[in-house]
Amino acid sequence: MSRVVRGFWGPREESAEALADRWKQTLDRLSSLLPALAPESGEGWTWQQIHPSGPATALRADAGSILAALRSVQAEDGWSDRTGYRLSLVIGGESGWRADVRGAAGGASEFVPQNLIMEIDAPDGAAVPEAELLTLVAETWQPDFGDVTDDDVLDALEDEADFGPGEPSVGRLGYLSPARAALVPADLPDVTRTELPTGGLLLAVAPPAAETDKVVQANVRLREAGALQPLPKPMDRSVW
Repeated sequence: MSRVVRGFWGPREESAEALADRWKQTLDRLSSLLPALAPESGEGWTWQQIHPSGPATALRADAGSILAALRSVQAEDGWSDRTGYRLSLVIGGESGWRADVRGAAGGASEFVPQNLIMEIDAPDGAAVPEAELLTLVAETWQPDFGDVTDDDVLDALEDEADFGPGEPSVGRLGYLSPARAALVPADLPDVTRTELPTGGLLLAVAPPAAETDKVVQANVRLREAGALQPLPKPMDRSVW
């Protein structure tokens, strides 16, 4: 089963060094949460970096290697501090386990959101710590909003509630920044709330593989309450 863990935010200029620290925290926490992703070869946590052109290259999950990869992105033709640093990493471990982690961060674009997206493939029936993965994204990247979602949820939100691509929403699990969290209705039914050290809120809306009706209803209520209002365009801040 595949699930996607996402975080989105607005313009936030950051140096390559600051982003290397965020990326290292992300990969370190992933290795703790999903040890089955360790390559079967026993070579340790070596990721494959996917490039816009040319073959993938090996990337060790240490601070120096990550910073060098970001510096290499900065040196590419066409790089702009408006779009920031893009990094795409893949790792495959025990049979059926795979992670695709990609992000665009450190940019100042007023129109293109910054993001961190993790796609996790796991064998059928395998336990995946979804709440912990979303917490990782929330605490490490301080997004405006984020979620754990899948194709069924995304299709239902679009078809049944007119949520367009890129609009703030929550999946089966959701994260809202502090200002958004303050707008969550007190009577939102059957949703478990966990306040994180960021001041934001983790919302457990529905379990994996549950029907999408409850997720759609929760998103409609949150949108009506203003908790899912998009950042202004052009964006003038990183979080609501």
